[in-house]
Amino acid sequence: MKNVYDVLVGPLLTEKGTILKEKENKVLFRVARSANKIEIKKAVEEIFKVKVANVATMNCLGKNKRMGKYEGKRPDWKKAIVTLKQGEKLDFIEGV
Repeated sequence: MKNVYDVLVGPLLTEKGTILKEKENKVLFRVARSANKIEIKKAVEEIFKVKVANVATMNCLGKNKRMGKYEGKRPDWKKAIVTLKQGEKLDFIEGV
């Protein structure tokens, strides 16, 4: 990846993500499929100015969808669970 803004697609705002954020200081992101853990760590540290302890990634398969007799598929995507170091805080939604 050439640009750190190409690595992070956006935050994942889910119930599970909110629970992980409150209890374990973990944040969920949707990331580029070609991004690896090192690129994700550098991107989060540079964009949000926080220290990252660990990064876990998973490839999520897109669902098959039907509209009548026509069948299609949503695109596959990649999710990253970023663990922040003790004392670090990331609140990019609190101001909204």
